[in-house]
Amino acid sequence: MARMHLVTAFKRRWFLMVLFAGWLQFFVSAVLIVAPVLFPQLSGFTSTTPQTFRDFLNRQQFFVFIITIVLGGLIADDRRANALQLYLSKPLTRVEYILGKAAPLLILILGVTLVPALCLLLLQIVFSGSFSFLANNLFVLPAITLASLARALLSTFMILALSSLSKSRRFVAVMYAGIIFFTSSMHQVLRQITGSRAWAAISPGNMVEVFTDGVFRVRAPQPVPMYVAILVIVGLIAVSLWILERRVRPVEIVA
Repeated sequence: MARMHLVTAFKRRWFLMVLFAGWLQFFVSAVLIVAPVLFPQLSGFTSTTPQTFRDFLNRQQFFVFIITIVLGGLIADDRRANALQLYLSKPLTRVEYILGKAAPLLILILGVTLVPALCLLLLQIVFSGSFSFLANNLFVLPAITLASLARALLSTFMILALSSLSKSRRFVAVMYAGIIFFTSSMHQVLRQITGSRAWAAISPGNMVEVFTDGVFRVRAPQPVPMYVAILVIVGLIAVSLWILERRVRPVEIVA
């Protein structure tokens, strides 16, 4: 099932262009990492720091959003075609079905976050000829992994939960985009009204950024503590899994 969805996605030329655009960020960042090593005179203009990898992942959030929207109708399509009952009538459990739907999203999202970020770290080690950067910043490797997984897991299970609520992939895409942009806008409005930055907690996107800053040890003031961001992210994933558990059933009850 997962392989079928991946093959279908890669057959779309415009989708391949989106993935290519996502990797363009990698090449730009790679130049900024390699240039000061090959040309020491440029070290005053650009240098590799943990912030380099944190900023790269934040820039990739746009491509995470696009991939999530494109593959957002995986369950909705099955519901529209009444294929959900067919899948679950086979020796296929609900967990296996959900994992089969989640795998393509996880693979593609990690393919524009975790994989290129790790490649950037490898480039830095290779061209510098030492492990000194990694040795001085041991937290960078787990930070890249955790920040990438937070994006992948949250986006994947939120969109799958929404997809299980509808038979229209377009409606699912609109709902997901609405949640992301509406909560971000409401956070700004409520912040202006109350003067409190804590309203950032209602925005999944903002909580991912707070979590990313936390694992990368960014010392800038945050709207909420890191534990709040973790609770929001874990809570949204848990709610999404609960919705999937309720909606993905072999027999639908029609009122």
